[in-house]
Amino acid sequence: MTVEVGGRIRIMSSHEISVTASLDPAAVLRSTDWPALAHAYGPAETTADDLLGLLEENPEVQAASLGRLEMSVLHQGSLYSATAPAALFIAGILPHPRTLAVHESFFPWDDRRRPLRAALLEWLGQFAESAAWDDEALADPQDAEEIEAAEAVRASRAVRPRIFDAIAPFLDDPDDTVRETALGAVTHLLAADDLADRIPAAADRLERIVRGRGERRERAGALLTLAHWGRDTAMLLTDEDPVVRTCAALGTTDPSAAGVLLTALADPVAVDSWFDEPLPQTDGRFRFTVLHGLLERAEGFEQVLPAALALIPLCSQYTVDRDWGPLLACAFPEPYAAGAALTREQSAFLAALVEQKSCWGSIANRDVWLREAGLPTERGQLRALAQTTGE
Repeated sequence: MTVEVGGRIRIMSSHEISVTASLDPAAVLRSTDWPALAHAYGPAETTADDLLGLLEENPEVQAASLGRLEMSVLHQGSLYSATAPAALFIAGILPHPRTLAVHESFFPWDDRRRPLRAALLEWLGQFAESAAWDDEALADPQDAEEIEAAEAVRASRAVRPRIFDAIAPFLDDPDDTVRETALGAVTHLLAADDLADRIPAAADRLERIVRGRGERRERAGALLTLAHWGRDTAMLLTDEDPVVRTCAALGTTDPSAAGVLLTALADPVAVDSWFDEPLPQTDGRFRFTVLHGLLERAEGFEQVLPAALALIPLCSQYTVDRDWGPLLACAFPEPYAAGAALTREQSAFLAALVEQKSCWGSIANRDVWLREAGLPTERGQLRALAQTTGE
């Protein structure tokens, strides 16, 4: 096979570029005028070479090629005119045997070792996420730069169905890392309205996973994705694995779900130890996700207090927006009125909070939560309030 890229001729064997049922990556290279497109650093004339580098025999060359693509055509999540065709090519080569090569990331801060296929799927997930949220670029573009950005978003959204069809088979890949990254990419893709018709089949596939006896991480990730798609997950509330039970509770309004989440948060250190890396649909420590789910389902702060007291030793001024700030909002759904009596639950929570030294410092976010609760922002004043009320 002869592939012409940007005026350069490169001879490739029939095995070097694989073709999926829905995508022909070689055709993407031939039909795209790369020098006429742009990425973060200007004309995209070298993008085709970076794409071809993904299929080199040397895994280090593959990693470097993907690193350059991350920095150029998807720089910090931004979309460019070269992004959509690059995504089509990457989706098209997923079945290629050279994507099975295992290596570390090009970037020194990422020490994960995984198949290139998993890294490509993660890239496609980031692409899909960017295409889903970049609505601002479409809002009445005025100058040439804004018009170009809007066209890049439209082009990226237009290719999502073809990319989904290329990714979906890897939900059943034999490698668990590949399956997880495929799930993450599919989740971002199915946030698009024009792909809503694909959700039922994908959800049926995930329900088979969660009902099986596979790895807990895979079952947990599938449960959170089902919840994201609006599927009720109450069928796993009594699973023998506490991790699976907890993730099932996050996807249902069943009355028993709050109790499952309370049980988990009785030991928040254990909750944080369940997963080395965040699951799809989560961000940061897993206890934050579980607490958010509990606060959505709790009938009142009296029910939440045991979890609040268990969480305080892990709280700090840096986590206030994720844990003790939302707990304050739950404890004080109406701002505290000076001179009013605290409930026993409010008093117990504040008394524990003021003694947690890590929660007090110069970070301003803390004061925002305290003011919204009608509470003093000075630690000493809050301590006095907790000690003299709640009788």
